Amino acid sequence: MADLKTWLAGARPRTLPAAIVPVVVGSGVAFGYHRFSAWRALLALLVALALQVGVNYANDYSDGVRGTDEVRVGPVRLVAGKLATPRQVLAAAMASFAVAGLAGLVLAAVTSWWLLLVGAAAVAAAWFYTGGKRPYGYRALGEVSVFMFFGLAAVAGTAYVQMRTLAWLPVAAAVPVGLLACALLVINNLRDIPTDSQAGKRTLAVVLGDGRTRALYVGCILLPFCVAVALAPVSPLSLLALAALPFAFPPVRGVIGGATGRGLIMALGQTGRLQLAFGLLLTLGLAIRL
Repeated sequence: MADLKTWLAGARPRTLPAAIVPVVVGSGVAFGYHRFSAWRALLALLVALALQVGVNYANDYSDGVRGTDEVRVGPVRLVAGKLATPRQVLAAAMASFAVAGLAGLVLAAVTSWWLLLVGAAAVAAAWFYTGGKRPYGYRALGEVSVFMFFGLAAVAGTAYVQMRTLAWLPVAAAVPVGLLACALLVINNLRDIPTDSQAGKRTLAVVLGDGRTRALYVGCILLPFCVAVALAPVSPLSLLALAALPFAFPPVRGVIGGATGRGLIMALGQTGRLQLAFGLLLTLGLAIRL
């Protein structure tokens, strides 16, 4: 039986900024419109975190039983490392999805029942990333799903449950958030190109190859700053996000410099810190409307 520390490591905490940042940014938009609701924001955060942990455990389970995680450099894998049984990891994934579902049900009940469809789609996307007979994560579609659910759906959805109306600003703000979430997946898959190729796992990184994947990562890192500038005519303080630019230099330098293995694990952590810094600064800029 794995201990608590091992289970926490298996939840891949370095990926959690991808769940936290969109909720914070969406709440910043709602605050700027004077519609912020703390308890709705906290419920949205619980949904996002539970989904992120659930997809991490589901990925661990599905890749573990397929044997695609047996040889890899990276965070601990519970099933592949024989630290927990497949049934235990599957149960942890299902429990995480259940928590997300319950929190989402409350938000839907007080906002709009059509949100249940969004929640169901998010859980399905989380499971079929590497689960099922034809996982889309093995067909170079992982980044598309991440952009949709940890960018557009998470930011706009968080703003919607507080504002109870659709607006264009949270959709625009979701673009840089989604790109930075994609950057986390891109660098993770860049690290795993050799093992994924051998296992027949055709991620976007495997399809593009090493060089173009590094270029894609740099694009996902730099384009968010361009979007922050583009938002300035409507929300001038969105330019505060540019202060996060120094956080981009270390991981970009490592990726451009050809980092592999442990070097990319370090860059993954640096990317998470960049996402947090950018997200918090963008939130501040969106929350304070001049």
